[in-house]
Amino acid sequence: MKRLFSLAIVGALAAVATPAFAENAQQERMKTCNTKAADKKGDERKTFMKECLSNEKKTYDNKMGACNTKSKGMKGEEHKKFMSDCMKATA
Repeated sequence: MKRLFSLAIVGALAAVATPAFAENAQQERMKTCNTKAADKKGDERKTFMKECLSNEKKTYDNKMGACNTKSKGMKGEEHKKFMSDCMKATA
């Protein structure tokens, strides 16, 4: 429960601190899921997209939490650059 609460706080702070970054992340999730759903139509596509976006969001949130943990003590531009590099890195 503590971990979930901590991740929620970290996610909220990250979302407030970097709204443009979050929008770009949503766009990337949409691109990824659209590519994967290319052969699906109608209700099957809607269901797939809903599940795919949910899974992609969870992955993003976990990565954001891990990067925030690694960036403890950093501030300003140093933090911003680290977060950008960390989020771009492959898992």
